[in-house]
Amino acid sequence: MDEMNKPLKGVKVVELANFIAAATAGRFMADLGADVIKIESSKGDPLRFTAPSEGRPLDMYENTTWELENANKRCISINMKDPAGKEVFFKLLDDADVLITNWRVQALERAHLDYETLKKKYPKLVYAICTGYGEMGPDKDLPGFDFTAYFARGGYLDSLRQKGTIPMNVVPGIGDHNVGMNLAAGILAALYKAKTTGKGEKVSTSLFQSAVFNMGMMVQAAQYKDIGKPYPISVRESANPFNAAWRTKDDRFIQTCMPDYNTYYNRFMTVLGREDLVDEEKYYPVQNLQRNGLGHEVYDICMKAMGEQDVPSWREKLTAADIPFSVAQSWEEILEDEQAWANDCFYRMKYENGNERTLVRPPVNFHEMGSAPYNRGPLIGEHGHEILKELGYSAEEIAEMEKNNALFVWRKNKE
Repeated sequence: MDEMNKPLKGVKVVELANFIAAATAGRFMADLGADVIKIESSKGDPLRFTAPSEGRPLDMYENTTWELENANKRCISINMKDPAGKEVFFKLLDDADVLITNWRVQALERAHLDYETLKKKYPKLVYAICTGYGEMGPDKDLPGFDFTAYFARGGYLDSLRQKGTIPMNVVPGIGDHNVGMNLAAGILAALYKAKTTGKGEKVSTSLFQSAVFNMGMMVQAAQYKDIGKPYPISVRESANPFNAAWRTKDDRFIQTCMPDYNTYYNRFMTVLGREDLVDEEKYYPVQNLQRNGLGHEVYDICMKAMGEQDVPSWREKLTAADIPFSVAQSWEEILEDEQAWANDCFYRMKYENGNERTLVRPPVNFHEMGSAPYNRGPLIGEHGHEILKELGYSAEEIAEMEKNNALFVWRKNKE
């Protein structure tokens, strides 16, 4: 994707946010050519320092998580509590198209950075906010992370586990990335409106709301208490025993997905070598299975059969029968997955220290424009001088701001 092909070239985005969700929206827009200016404090975004909890070395110059959320952005580090720093922020908004933030509602109101205040001065601005639990209601000012607002409050932890077991392991970023892309979609729609009508818009979403939407099928189904079973359930109690993970002879797991049990029943039984069960009336069609309450028997039959052969054998047979399946992969396997590389999921990044790492691209491909070029995520305040000069500040004024701690610029000798 060269400069002329970038669809958001000329769009200016100010990102007053930390961690992952809001930053994901900014990263997506930066890849599409927007000038995304990230505002940080002198301490830096806490996301810069999460490496130990992810099993990575803590290194500001080789920070793969930081790249994932902040590649192709610029950064200025200003003290938002200092009048000079606050003035810089408002000057950035003077010609900005979009403001992205994840500050809590209370904090925005205290700083007079809420939508109702800013829209009076910046009527064309697209104001995008991402929160933990939403802007209304009794919990609007609670701290929210994807572990809590998304996985726990949103129904994942208590539903997607085997009955009688503790909740599943979760890893950071899953809910955040989902929410960030939701926010980006809203921003782009609002930006189109602003460009065509001259009127700005407020776009909001939350970790909690996105989780509720994602779980929407089952949340809605929970109203029919006399039909379905409340989650968590044992997989042996599932309404469709074919949508399960099967342990193979080589101690791997294969997940199958056959939403229409009746379409796949005879085919799956044949693949499993259980031709004796083809058209078996107590198991087929699904109406008989459910009337007889025998889903657990079908599950046990399938599990036993799947355990008699290894993954390569099942991969060949399931593929030949056109049965939807996938082998449960580790992260290490994903890094080497030919399908991922073929579809531009990754790119190789060579750091200044000489190390080369595989980094993940955002999950949208543009076939005419091509993939976005890569610029590493910025160091704390790396572009401060450059941005201030663009705003009309003199070298003397910039030096004075640094001296008074209204501006911070990362330098190796300050590490």
